[in-house]
Amino acid sequence: MSETAAPRFRPHRMIRSLLGPIFGAACFLATLTGLIVLVVLLGSILYAALKGKPDNPWYAIVANLRELWGLLRTVALNRQSSDPATAGYRVGIVGSLWLLGLVALLAIPVGVAAGVYLEEYAPPGRLRRIIQTNIANLAGVPSIVYGILGLALFVRAFGVKALALGPCLLAGALTLGLLILPIIVITTQEALRTVPGSLRQAALALGATRWQMVSGHVLPAALPGIMTGTILGLSRAIGETAPLLMVGAAGAIRKLPKGPLERYTALPVEIYNYAKEPDRMFQTITAGGIVILLILLLSMNAAAIMIRNRFQRYQ
Repeated sequence: MSETAAPRFRPHRMIRSLLGPIFGAACFLATLTGLIVLVVLLGSILYAALKGKPDNPWYAIVANLRELWGLLRTVALNRQSSDPATAGYRVGIVGSLWLLGLVALLAIPVGVAAGVYLEEYAPPGRLRRIIQTNIANLAGVPSIVYGILGLALFVRAFGVKALALGPCLLAGALTLGLLILPIIVITTQEALRTVPGSLRQAALALGATRWQMVSGHVLPAALPGIMTGTILGLSRAIGETAPLLMVGAAGAIRKLPKGPLERYTALPVEIYNYAKEPDRMFQTITAGGIVILLILLLSMNAAAIMIRNRFQRYQ
């Protein structure tokens, strides 16, 4: 930097040196606030889950965990009921697992393929910018809008009865697939952008075709990021309630679904229905369902971390 330019940038350096610690402290306080809110929320849910059980002191961790495990096992095995003593989430858990499998089967291949095409094959231009802008906008659309779209497109097929699926598992899975499709496309593109361009150039220089370069070098290098994004998208889908209510997820059903064209319910829907019950005993059942849903979500996130670390180890 020349001597004449140094005085021009000196005031900016002073401002940055003052604002840097302030910005760091603000970020730390924001993180701490979010952590405190999360701990309080989880604590209140666990307290509500143990409410009505034999009173144990707060420091009796083993006894409280035993009570919580007994509650979770009971509500996970029982079916939906109007009696809080026998109410549970068995049908909802099975329905959520059905939805999770169908959504993964339908949305992941389409989303990853779309992301690969936009990042590796689509020529730069106005059409690509329009598609990118619309995908980014769709990622922020409220879930209830996707529910209305699924009701019109999959459940009713715009009035064409021969194509209408009705309120079945497949209609719910297609709706949730549309919901997380923009997320999968965006995360796939971001993961592909982290791959160095030199890897592409080296593969092409050695005589590989574009498909061989993408499938044999770029995709394996971007796979940890792609897997993380897709599992996070599935985590959002498994916790959605509004779209499923719109496309006809049953509020009360005792029959386990055996195929993608059968009626169903889901764990978040059953939690919503129990939360509306006036009997205060259902608060414990509702909290137990929330804990089960949190365990399912944390398990999926843990699987994403393990898959990412495993693939990164072999790169």
